[in-house]
Amino acid sequence: MLLHIPALFEKDEVRRIREALEQADWADGKITAGYQSAKAKHNLQLPEGQPLTKEIGAAMLERLWKNPLFMSAALPHKVFPPLLNCYTAGGSFDFHIDNAVRQPKGSIERVRTDLSATLFFSEPEDYDGGELEIQDTYGTQRVKLPAGDMVLYPGTSLHKVNAVTRGARYASFFWTQSLVREDSQRALLFEMDGAIQQLTRDLPDHPSLIRLTGTYHNLLRRWVEV
Repeated sequence: MLLHIPALFEKDEVRRIREALEQADWADGKITAGYQSAKAKHNLQLPEGQPLTKEIGAAMLERLWKNPLFMSAALPHKVFPPLLNCYTAGGSFDFHIDNAVRQPKGSIERVRTDLSATLFFSEPEDYDGGELEIQDTYGTQRVKLPAGDMVLYPGTSLHKVNAVTRGARYASFFWTQSLVREDSQRALLFEMDGAIQQLTRDLPDHPSLIRLTGTYHNLLRRWVEV
C-alpha cells in the first residue's frame, strides 16, 4: 500500500526548515548505507547526532503520532528517528531495498523496517528530476510531492530516487516498525478503519457499527505483534 499523507508541516514551517537545511553542514550520504546500497547512493545527508537533525526529527515524530491517517495506516510500534538528505548536482540513489532492521546511532533499540517514508521539504518546481520511484503490485509509482507532504510505502519495495539535474531536493526519510508486520493485513485494517469512520459520520446510530468495530479489533488482536 502506497499512501500520500498531506500537510504534515505547514508552508511557513517548511520554509523555515528549508532555510536551516540550506545553511547546514552536510556529509556524504553513504554514512548510513549498507554495502550494496552504498554503491548506488549518491547524495548528501545530515549526521544522525547533529542538533538540526534531532530538532526536525522530534518535530516530525510529534506530528506523526497525532496524525490520524499515519496512525491508521502504519499502526506504529516503533519509529526510527527521522534522517535528512539532499540531492543536487546529479545526485541520485539507484534501485535498492532498505535494510530489514535499523539501529539508531547510540541506541540498543532496533527497528524492523516494515514501512518506509519520505517527507518532502522542497517544492516540485524548485528542482528537476528527484522523483521517488517505487515498484509495487500496481507497477512503478513515481512520487514528487509538495513540500510538507509525505509518502508512506512498504519497506519491502524496490525503489530509487532519480537524478536531480537542477536545484536541490531536501527531504526527510525514516522507517516504522508496525504492530502488524504484513502489508496486506495492514491494508485490510486501514480500509476497514476508513469505512468505520465514514459510517460513524453518516450513520452514527447504526447498530452494525458495533459489530464492525468489534471485527476490526478482533482482526487486529489476531495479527498484532508486541
